[in-house]
Amino acid sequence: MAKYRLVLLRHGEGAWTKENRFCSWVDQKLSSDGIKEAQNCGKHLKALGFEFDLVFTSVLSRSIQTAWLILEEMGQEWVPIQSSWRLNERHYGALIGLNRAEMALNHGEEQVKIWRRSYDVTPPPISESHPYYEEIYNDRRYKCSDVSQENLPKAESLKDVLDRLLPYWNEKIVPELKSGKMILISAHGNSSRALLKHVEGISDEDIINVTLPTGVPILLELDENLRPLGPHQFLGDQEAIQAAIKKVEDQGKVKSVEK
Repeated sequence: MAKYRLVLLRHGEGAWTKENRFCSWVDQKLSSDGIKEAQNCGKHLKALGFEFDLVFTSVLSRSIQTAWLILEEMGQEWVPIQSSWRLNERHYGALIGLNRAEMALNHGEEQVKIWRRSYDVTPPPISESHPYYEEIYNDRRYKCSDVSQENLPKAESLKDVLDRLLPYWNEKIVPELKSGKMILISAHGNSSRALLKHVEGISDEDIINVTLPTGVPILLELDENLRPLGPHQFLGDQEAIQAAIKKVEDQGKVKSVEK
């Protein structure tokens, strides 16, 4: 019998996800498909009888919008939401805005997989000449963060994501879990992977093969010491979920030319 239960998910498809670009800290709203994913997620969680007491999101719109749509579908719009940059997507540095398939063509699929999925490899840092530098670092949302703007990351490995996420997990989320609250975390592909790595003890080598599709809720059942009682569970049609996982994995491959 689980002592604590937690639902975690990667937000619904964003506009740049559809375009297969590294979105990272550039703020994007959900695509039309992403809106449907979030709504379907809410409907499914409602049908399963979930009742949330608290929601955590990043400060990026696609994460927050996903949470809003889920709560609306569940008739739980009143549930409080707390947002932190510590749940943001991984900072992809100089890769932000680039097309993954084109990167695979230029640098090889294996290198792109390492940049996207490895634990401790950091991409080249963003520079002030980058086309999205000003948009990110002049954004008012980061003037309210718990670190100064000059100390915000310029590029991150997954290890870096976990390092900045853990204090928030331990100091903010864990106490709420232990108080008995049912929690939803609407985060991103890499912040969710980092959290799964920590909770489930996934090795540095194995995390490269953990892929999360957009808009699919993940159930974690934990004991009194916050150790998992079993592997995380994707909630929903398993065949459709596996197809969605393959779609994410294929984003980093060279696009075949139709004859």
